Amino acid sequence: MEKPIDPTKSSPRQKEAAQRDANKYFLTSEHKTALAKQQTAAASSANDAKTARLRALRLAKEAADEAAGIADANNTPKRPAKKRPE
Repeated sequence: MEKPIDPTKSSPRQKEAAQRDANKYFLTSEHKTALAKQQTAAASSANDAKTARLRALRLAKEAADEAAGIADANNTPKRPAKKRPE
């Protein structure tokens, strides 16, 4: 009759294999997390650059419009809508 396997008594090879597997999983997980953070940072910096470029274009256009004497459509007061007779 075979003796039952005691999980608390494992061979050094089994412990080393378990340690390697755990380290491999941890390193893979850590690598994926770092890659995701890097991609997020790249997307964020690209968005910041685009925002800065568009802001500069808007300010240049506003300055050109002001120099030309064109009133900004956003600053002109709007007339209230006429009510329809009921």
